[in-house]
Amino acid sequence: MRRSLVFSTIWFGLGAALTAADAKAQDKSQYTLFNPTPVDKMRDFNTDRPTKSNVPYTVDAGHFQYEGDLFVYGYDNVSTSDTNITSWTVGNPTFKLGLLNNLDVEVNFSFYNSIRSATVSTGAYTISQGFGDTFTRFKWNLFGNDGGGPAFALIPYAKWPTAPMAPQGVGNGYIVNIPVLLNISRPIIEKVTAYAEIFTNWSTNPQAPNIVTADFAVAWQPRPNFQLDVGVNIGLNYAAIPYQIYVGIAQRF
Repeated sequence: MRRSLVFSTIWFGLGAALTAADAKAQDKSQYTLFNPTPVDKMRDFNTDRPTKSNVPYTVDAGHFQYEGDLFVYGYDNVSTSDTNITSWTVGNPTFKLGLLNNLDVEVNFSFYNSIRSATVSTGAYTISQGFGDTFTRFKWNLFGNDGGGPAFALIPYAKWPTAPMAPQGVGNGYIVNIPVLLNISRPIIEKVTAYAEIFTNWSTNPQAPNIVTADFAVAWQPRPNFQLDVGVNIGLNYAAIPYQIYVGIAQRF
């Protein structure tokens, strides 16, 4: 009985030592914005696109990444009675900068937005266009940043009203929205990955309708740090835009 205990302790200690050695070999906490991660130690290229999901992985310390829509086209003849709404977004980049091994800062805005609302019965229409709002956020990975298992990150953000005209909302004050999504992806040919997703956005305000969409996309990665993608979001209830089509790009430096 005593021998068994000693034997188990020795193997446990050996396993712990190997685990600690492996963790030390993978430790990249010393890298920062001013001490960039070496190229040979950078994690795989990951993006928060093409679908609505956000990956929990951060940009390596001292490295820069951009990703965003080249354009988004939407058409809605369902959500508002007797009205056709056509929307365009041109240039919607997100710029990311790695501050620490597990922390990056991100800025997103849209260069040009256009919404054309036409009344079907009369032919009258209105157009609003201009620069969009600005979003800033941090992504802080708590574990699993280098892949190979579960990963978790906190992503606090702030929205800054830089658009020339604020969109009309439902009610006043603050409400809670709860986005939930199920996303699956699969390589279909070399360097090409297909995505399928069910997205829902539940609102705690009874006057604000819930939104449900089915999203599909394909991403092509011709080079290790460069990606092109195309996708479509299909509305599954009356409150969601019937369809949106987009083309996007991402690159890491």
